[in-house]
Amino acid sequence: MLFSRCLSSIIIAAAMTLPAYADPVLTRVGIIPVLGVSPILVVDKEGWAKESGLDLKFTTFESGPLMMQALASGSVDLYVAGVTPLGVARSKGIDVRVLTATAIEEMTMAAGAKLAPYFDGSSPAEAFKKFKAATGKAARLATQPPGSVPHTTLVYWLTNVVKAAPDDYDIVPMGIDATQQALLSGAVDGATIREPTDTIVQQRDPRIKVVALGGAMFPQQPGTVVAVSGAFLDKNKDAIQKLVNALVKADALIKSDPKRVAPHIEAALGKGIIDSETIEKALQSPASKFTADPRLIVESTAKMQSYQVSIGTLDKDVPLDGLFDPSYYLRAIGASSAH
Repeated sequence: MLFSRCLSSIIIAAAMTLPAYADPVLTRVGIIPVLGVSPILVVDKEGWAKESGLDLKFTTFESGPLMMQALASGSVDLYVAGVTPLGVARSKGIDVRVLTATAIEEMTMAAGAKLAPYFDGSSPAEAFKKFKAATGKAARLATQPPGSVPHTTLVYWLTNVVKAAPDDYDIVPMGIDATQQALLSGAVDGATIREPTDTIVQQRDPRIKVVALGGAMFPQQPGTVVAVSGAFLDKNKDAIQKLVNALVKADALIKSDPKRVAPHIEAALGKGIIDSETIEKALQSPASKFTADPRLIVESTAKMQSYQVSIGTLDKDVPLDGLFDPSYYLRAIGASSAH
């Protein structure tokens, strides 16, 4: 009896000396359903977000411009999508800061079953011309809404890289899921797509071909980033630094062990349709170029923004000063190299 009371006293005393951990901060995360968001998904599923003091709750959006509206209304704390809409957000007084990149040169150009044969041995401009001559109609090309990275990349590739005749193609804006279905069903003749869609559509219909990778469409094409609202950052700087540390660790893990991380990504993006093997294959695809370093896309983001002004999807160049904050990333790589 005496031993039992003593043991209880020891246990209580020990418990009182343990550090007290605050509940993780609810963090509302907006993502788009593409492979470029993988690092934040890995951070969540590995438990690193909770260790950082953040409880991530995800909402899926069909494009960056749509998510920007949620950011403006204050219903999203972390934005994980294409970088170009964020310059517009800052120009409208929305305090948002890019902390890391996740992937670059994500967008690819896929030709559907009817269009792909015309790319065999022909330049892209000739392929579109021959397709119209044979079918009597311009090629319908699906992409996301004007102002998005996919739309800007497609227009740049068509006009500045391949110099296709404007009468030989029609651009059809639609959501990401709709783009995949339209390409598979033949409702469109081609599309800008990202992994894992590249892998999925070619598995389901081998006649579909990727005819241009991201670097060929727009060099150093800025892609998905992790950005945070200024208000959330100011209240949770220590937790955000730990999150960025975890994102850097996730980037390395994706590259070194795709088999381990594939189930994490499949759980979030698969919707019961995509298996982990497909995700693993997509992670190792030539179309997947992961990087956490935000400094790599500062120049190309400015270039893409200027191009958006030239094609009328952006009213004017907006200052990018203050949009990128690489200090968290630099501290993160300093911390990782110290171990």
